[in-house]
Amino acid sequence: MHPAPPHTPPCVHALPALMAMTPPALQTLVEAVHGAGDLARTYMQMYYVFLLVNQHEAALGMQARALQQGRLYRLENSRPPTLRLLVLMGPGHMQDNTPIEFVLHGSSIQTEILYLLPGEELPAELPAHDIAFIAVGESGKNASLLAALQTRAASWPRPLINQPTAIAHCARERCYTLLKDLPGVCMPRTQRLRRGDALEMPFPVTLRPVDTQGGEGLQRVDDAAALQAYYASHPADAYYAAQYIDYQSADACYRKLRIVLIDGTPFVCHLAISAHWMVHYLSAGMADSAAKRQEEQRVMEGFDQDFAQRFGAPLRAIADALQLDYVTIDCAEGPDGQLLVFEADSRGLIHAADPVELYPYKPAVMHKAFDAFAALLHRRAAQGPATARP
Repeated sequence: MHPAPPHTPPCVHALPALMAMTPPALQTLVEAVHGAGDLARTYMQMYYVFLLVNQHEAALGMQARALQQGRLYRLENSRPPTLRLLVLMGPGHMQDNTPIEFVLHGSSIQTEILYLLPGEELPAELPAHDIAFIAVGESGKNASLLAALQTRAASWPRPLINQPTAIAHCARERCYTLLKDLPGVCMPRTQRLRRGDALEMPFPVTLRPVDTQGGEGLQRVDDAAALQAYYASHPADAYYAAQYIDYQSADACYRKLRIVLIDGTPFVCHLAISAHWMVHYLSAGMADSAAKRQEEQRVMEGFDQDFAQRFGAPLRAIADALQLDYVTIDCAEGPDGQLLVFEADSRGLIHAADPVELYPYKPAVMHKAFDAFAALLHRRAAQGPATARP
């Protein structure tokens, strides 16, 4: 594949930019985009607008229309560009790809997104770029895209961030195989199974359909009868079962961190504290508890001196095993003092979009990660194509 002749693709404001706009500014943008008469830009911009208002089906409809018009889109950026980044994505929800827009928001990196469609040949000519990032996430839906990218990766004309072979390591059963024997790491035993397959671990287990995110369909199953009831209420082609590990703290709460590994270096992204074992930041009540936010602030601001020091060796071992330049891990301090890892995923959302009045400590911490990612892009681009993670 070779760089294509220069061409300015339609420019759109991505979700983090829209989240920072006032309602009048957003209305002005929508009117201006519609008035410009560029169908590709209009449809893709409305994709992000519908995401903003949680109209996900309407957003996917706009995205599909945009991709009928064109496959390449540039993220609006008022800063003079210092680097040209090409992001490779597949169609679908934000959970299908790395939501890299949040990491790059406000940076000096010119970002263009090239959408690749399953079943189609990769383009023979590529947009001009200094470095590329594979944002296509691991899933059955994206398997053909990752296979096609794997075929072309060796001959890619510029450095590639996140090799497709390493993205495949994020499959839950594959991740378990890679991490289960690492010193200082505890990852719940994981099995991919179909209805009727023998469960290879004792109860209790957690169960979820394959290719689901955000806790969709995730339940704790305590015995064989509950397992059959789960199958009946959650029909799917395949499931992931994982050994349930009780990681409740002495105060009866559960604590889960999201960490991003950027070129092997860990950066904290949030701490969620919940009374329920299935911890998700949005449902953990962080916004309603000053005490929880104070604890998160202490953990985030002291991460480099505390958590990252105590678990430095396990985190380095995880980075080496996954072989990904950029990957998030959801983890906790286990009851035995080991690093309890729930999952690793190149698609994990990290952002600095929480209200500053509630979370004044987050922007500075998060921009350490964002700056590290920008530095990685500049460093790898300067080194040349043969710069996969060692």
